[in-house]
Amino acid sequence: MNSKNIPGMSNDKETSADHKGIVNFFFELGMLKRTPRSGFQFLRSGHESVAEHSYRVTLIGFTLARLTPNANPFRVVSLCLFHDVPEARTGDLNYVNKQYVTVHEQEAIDDLAKTLPFGADFKELLVEYRAEETLEARLAHDADQLDLILELKEQNDLGNVYANQWIHFARKRLKTEIGNELAAQILTTDSTAWWFEGHDHWWHKNQED
Repeated sequence: MNSKNIPGMSNDKETSADHKGIVNFFFELGMLKRTPRSGFQFLRSGHESVAEHSYRVTLIGFTLARLTPNANPFRVVSLCLFHDVPEARTGDLNYVNKQYVTVHEQEAIDDLAKTLPFGADFKELLVEYRAEETLEARLAHDADQLDLILELKEQNDLGNVYANQWIHFARKRLKTEIGNELAAQILTTDSTAWWFEGHDHWWHKNQED
């Protein structure tokens, strides 16, 4: 559709050209809302998009950074926000898929970076995340695993007996003390406790006993 036919759309070609890469990036990010996390196919319950996953990972990452002396919360948040962006192009591959499929992730990263004014920053963040050498990268990785553990705990609470087996391996991938501490707390906390436990008055307020 030509923008000149859309009411309120600017015809300033120079402005459009200056920001086209950025706007394309915004549209590309929308793909993450429609890209499913493929591991749930094997778990056989639960579902979420890559975007949904990344949102909670980012908030977990911020929390981990605030609980960790000398960690940079902004850096951790940035790592979490960008860690799965390439999946807008490659899709999400679970651990079974990865045994058979070769993904040209670096090519996807390089191609996207060429279109962004902060392309070097984008590439640097993903290099740091993949290397797992900095404190912030390890916290971001733990945020990623803790989001998975939270989802698996919820599925376990709902009766999926296989979820607990997945939790075992997810915990082995944790890299920090605070990550392990929070994982242990997750496993002893009912996933409904935040809204159900101790709030009996919510359910019978203004009702006769």
